[in-house]
Amino acid sequence: MRAEYEEGPAPGERDAEIRIWHMVRLDGTTAMCGRELSPGAATKPADAWGTPEAEPFCHSCGALYLREVP
Repeated sequence: MRAEYEEGPAPGERDAEIRIWHMVRLDGTTAMCGRELSPGAATKPADAWGTPEAEPFCHSCGALYLREVP
């Protein structure tokens, strides 16, 4: 999983605010929904998907992820 940020501070800066979490394959920067994410964005392991710590989560990425993972 990789974060998408609100407009403003760059990823990694103290005031950077996460807008939404996306699912990516391996350590990629392209979300399953097609959005390009910053290589410096925060990441979480795939098993964090569906937990409160991974909210809000991209609906499109979630739908695609569920189709690929048993």
